Amino acid sequence: MCELVVRLSNGKEIPIDENTMAIVYKYIRSEYSLDALARDLGLERWEEAYEFIKKLPAWIAWMPSSMFEYTKRRICGEA
Repeated sequence: MCELVVRLSNGKEIPIDENTMAIVYKYIRSEYSLDALARDLGLERWEEAYEFIKKLPAWIAWMPSSMFEYTKRRICGEA
């Protein structure tokens, strides 16, 4: 199974999975600081969280959670 990741400039890779998407949905749809986002994603500073949000494709961030796994399988060629 392939894995979708966002690579930061410092070399860290953040996998895009259901847990990460739940955190992203919380960030997008509520009052959630970049500091809190960094903490929940296991990043060191808010600057890394900002870079992650900038590099995350918008269509992934706004996709309904019910379609995420299906779309991931299609991208990976498993469906």
